[in-house]
Amino acid sequence: MFVDEARIRVYAGDGGNGCMAFRREKFVPRGGPSGGDGGRGGDVFMESSEKHNTLVHFRFNPEYKAQRGGHGEGSNCTGSAGESITLKVPVGTVVYDDMTNEVIHDFSAPNEKIIVARGGRGGRGNQHFATPTHQAPMEHEAGRGGEQRFLRLELKLLADVGLIGFPNVGKSTLISRISSARPKIANYPFTTLQPNLGVVALGDDANPISFVVADIPGLIEGASEGAGLGTQFLRHVERTRLLVHLVDVSDSSGRPDPVKDFHVIMRELHNFALGKMGSDNLASSLDHKPMIVVASKIDVVNPKKLAALEKFVRKQGLELFAISAVTGQGIKELQWAMARYVEEVRRRIAAGEEVSGPRLFPVEGAATVKQPARAKTKKSPAKRAAKKSARKTAPARAVAKKPAAKKSAKPAAKKAVKRSAEKAAKRTVKRSGK
Repeated sequence: MFVDEARIRVYAGDGGNGCMAFRREKFVPRGGPSGGDGGRGGDVFMESSEKHNTLVHFRFNPEYKAQRGGHGEGSNCTGSAGESITLKVPVGTVVYDDMTNEVIHDFSAPNEKIIVARGGRGGRGNQHFATPTHQAPMEHEAGRGGEQRFLRLELKLLADVGLIGFPNVGKSTLISRISSARPKIANYPFTTLQPNLGVVALGDDANPISFVVADIPGLIEGASEGAGLGTQFLRHVERTRLLVHLVDVSDSSGRPDPVKDFHVIMRELHNFALGKMGSDNLASSLDHKPMIVVASKIDVVNPKKLAALEKFVRKQGLELFAISAVTGQGIKELQWAMARYVEEVRRRIAAGEEVSGPRLFPVEGAATVKQPARAKTKKSPAKRAAKKSARKTAPARAVAKKPAAKKSAKPAAKKAVKRSAEKAAKRTVKRSGK
């Protein structure tokens, strides 16, 4: 059973009580207070271990108590210290305080050990209260109580590559082809109900390359709001170094647009990142991880879907691999591409460089698509100016020719009538002036 979340209660041991005693020995005429101190209570430790890969051992035993310290005794004897306990958790576990939601520790490496609850201090015996004027003290202290905490444990798998996509797009089949993992495979949605891990080994003995691949259960639209399996397994994508986004380009999915499928999954990851990390931390959110797009089921491909997805991916500047997990077509090329991306991310992290953005390497298809657009923008101002000048000169020529055609078309009789009318108008103006 895979359990990636658990709530537990831990109780550190209480300190032992101090003792009230007086020394009574033969041939010792003057005794005195001899009450010993109480022992310290046991602590509760938590340690990461590579032998565990699930939190199932916390599901059925949610309460853990350390031993309390022993009480003090006479003859100034201190009580025994309580025995501490150590809780083993898998690597990748994040410990939260369930009351305040504060992160206590993130176990990102094996053999990390912290104290989650400290034991109480033992009480003092009456020997500590003796003074020259108070030589027979009756006072002694009770032990202090140990810490009690309510913890929430969340396991985030430490995988290099995360396979994401709609249900039944071929993620489980792919991980079974590239690794020794044997997840459940069937022809219906939500076949995978828990993440599966597989180790991919490439290269030869001299230069081996290996990385861990996680098959994340299928997402659907509205998963960030609780639809389908909801955000139950989205936390496992947070630690991955590379996302491999599988898109079904066959007709078996019943969804007509593969580009829309891509946007739906990315929107759900973005919404989950906003709700989990806040809008001020988008640089490290899930939608800024390096990504490879995979067109799956090309053995029964719809050419129109593949062409539409290929055009969209080139515009985004991402790498696209067309594979068939059934026939094995394109599997080797995809494996080496994932290894190349994982090695580059590891190199940048070791060098202290920032790893942000879906593209780590230049993509040939993206450059050929974007180059013509840049050339057009440089030549477009001259072309626009030429078109404007042509539009301005064309109406002027038409206007100049049309009046000439109209004047030439008038008969001589009309011209004479017009002239006589103008002369008569001038005469009337002169007479009125006199």
